Amino acid sequence: MIAAWCWDLIEPYLKRNLSNRGIAHPTRRQILEEFVSVWPEFTVTIGVQEPWAGTIRFKWLVRLPSSEMAPLLDDPTGWLAARYGGGKFKLNLHHGLHFVSTRNFKPEGDPRWTAAPALEL
Repeated sequence: MIAAWCWDLIEPYLKRNLSNRGIAHPTRRQILEEFVSVWPEFTVTIGVQEPWAGTIRFKWLVRLPSSEMAPLLDDPTGWLAARYGGGKFKLNLHHGLHFVSTRNFKPEGDPRWTAAPALEL
């Protein structure tokens, strides 16, 4: 089972995939079958806004495969706060090399992410 907030980001991508294969009006079953097919190749990349040279940039912290996303998807704000503290976070969903969608979260607390190493992309 996938969190409703995440499904809302993924479903348009699934429908577009099916449409590109000639299925203009996919059934719920076809959409779910497409999800099962592509989900193992999904990743989420998490970044946080970081002040830099009078502006902001994103410090990328971690990339998780779909097999490790469940705790994050169940409670993104709580997961981020527990692991990285407070800040303005961006979660980018990808299917392989394809960008799928993004969602922002802003947990409260001290920014413990400043001590975390940046992810090399």
